[in-house]
Amino acid sequence: MKDPLRHFTAEFIGTFALVFVGGASILTAASTGGGLVQVALAHGLILGIMITATMRVSGHLNPAVTCGFLVTRRIEPIMGGLFIAGQVLGAIVAAYALKGLFSTAAWEAVQGTRQVIATDVSWGQAFTLEAIATFFLVFVVFGTAVDREAPKVGGFAIGLTLTAGILAIGPLTGGSMNPARSFGPAVASQIYEAQAIHWLGPIVGGIVAALVYDRIFLPGEPEPADHGAARAA
Repeated sequence: MKDPLRHFTAEFIGTFALVFVGGASILTAASTGGGLVQVALAHGLILGIMITATMRVSGHLNPAVTCGFLVTRRIEPIMGGLFIAGQVLGAIVAAYALKGLFSTAAWEAVQGTRQVIATDVSWGQAFTLEAIATFFLVFVVFGTAVDREAPKVGGFAIGLTLTAGILAIGPLTGGSMNPARSFGPAVASQIYEAQAIHWLGPIVGGIVAALVYDRIFLPGEPEPADHGAARAA
């Protein structure tokens, strides 16, 4: 396996940052009167920054993105599993860090920074909303980070897409678009409500986006070797 520790660490740190900064923005918004825009910007900014910082090594920071790479054969299964393990563990550790650093009252007031589905949104609607929003996110990943002809904008277009997605569906589904982002706070709070939606919706949307971009825009275009091939050097 090629540099497993480096790939795992990049995914762990990047996802830790997303969950920590994103969750902290929810906690501080609740105490300072901030709102959806503050939370959306915090998530989008930190994602764009951390993808830019880690994309030379990996830069997925999202199981839905990794699943998209797997189905298009741009990463080998063993490395994909390593990426997802780093993402999930980073999310869990970040959520526990938030739980320990903020007061119990603040943590409970925002339901442990979990993404919550609105009471007037059905599970089918929530699944579809998450799938569509994640389709856009992964489509932009392929259009800016995978396509060799893409504009070299780092991770900022991806971060902006996450910001837009949270602004659009955040009040309805929590605006996950990332199973690890949802799973970490669920583990820390020991409440697993709607986890099926927050895993299946983003993964389905991400896979469809990856296949559409790969089949239509990138026929026969291989993933660069430094994006995580698992073959021995």
